[in-house]
Amino acid sequence: MRVNLTTILKRAQTQGKGVGAFNTPNLESVQAVIAAAEALNQPVIIMHAQIHESLIPLEVIGPVMIRLADQAQVEVCVHLDHGEDLGYLLHAMKMGFTSVMYDGSRLPYAENLTNTREIVRVAHYLGVSVEAELGRVLRPEGGGAADPEEKDLTPAACYTDPETAKAFVAATGVDALAIAFGTAHGVYEAEPCLDFERIAAIHQRVDVPLVMHGGSGVSAADFRKAIGVGITKINYFTYMSLAGGRAIKAYYDQNPGRELRYDEIAEIGRVAMQADVEKAMKVFGAKGGLSNGLRFIRGNN
Repeated sequence: MRVNLTTILKRAQTQGKGVGAFNTPNLESVQAVIAAAEALNQPVIIMHAQIHESLIPLEVIGPVMIRLADQAQVEVCVHLDHGEDLGYLLHAMKMGFTSVMYDGSRLPYAENLTNTREIVRVAHYLGVSVEAELGRVLRPEGGGAADPEEKDLTPAACYTDPETAKAFVAATGVDALAIAFGTAHGVYEAEPCLDFERIAAIHQRVDVPLVMHGGSGVSAADFRKAIGVGITKINYFTYMSLAGGRAIKAYYDQNPGRELRYDEIAEIGRVAMQADVEKAMKVFGAKGGLSNGLRFIRGNN
C-alpha cells in the first residue's frame, strides 16, 4: 500500500522506532526491499536518487516503484532522494511519488530556505511529504569519488546547528529534516564517530522526524542510540548493494567454471539484498533487533 512519508514516520516517532529507507536503482532492489518489509510486516521507504539517473532514469524505475508499492502487503513510501532540481522533484510528485527530498545543503542558507519553502507549498497541495537537509553529509576516506567542494571542509564545519534547524523547520514547514552529525555516504574504512548530543539537541528543538543519511557502516548499537535520541528515518544503500555483489562473487568462487544466465545471477543478488535489508530493518525497528549484535561494517554483510 502506497502512503506518504509523514504517515510512516509520525507513527514510528511516537513508538520510538526507526524506519529504513533504501535506494532501489533496479527491479531486483525494489523487489528485495519490499519482500523484506513484507517478511517482517514492517513499513518501508523505497527511494530513487537523482544521482542514479545515469543507472536508471526516473521515467523507467519510477512506475515500477509505484506499481510494486501499490501491490505491497505493507505500507510503502515512494520517495525521491537528494533531488536538487525543482522541476525534477515536481515531475516525481506528478508521477505518483508520495514524498520528495529537496537537497539544498550546498546552497547558501537563505536560498536553501526559500527553495525548500516553495517545494513544501507545492508538495503539500498535492498531498506529498517533503524532507529537507541542513548540514553536509560527506564521503568517508576511501568512500568513492570525492566532491571537490568538500575537500577543505572539516566534519565539524558540516554538522547541523540546533538553533538553525529550529528556525529552518519553522520557516519552511518541512515534514522531515536530514541532519549532519558524523555519518558519511559510501563505504567506511573505520567506524564513524557520531555526535549523539547534537541529535538530541536538535530533537528537543524541532518536532518533525529527523533523518540519518549515510547509514551504512554504523554499528547496531549506534543505530539504536541514534534512534533513542531522535533519529526516525535511516537511509541505507551501499552495503545492501555490496551484499548482492558479494553473493554473486561467492557463488562463482564456490562453483568455478559454472556458467549462469543473467536472470540467475540477478536472483542470487536479489536474495542476498533481501537478507541484508531484513537484518537492517530488525536493527532499526523490529522487536529484539538489537539483541543479534549485528554490525554493518565493511566485510560483514
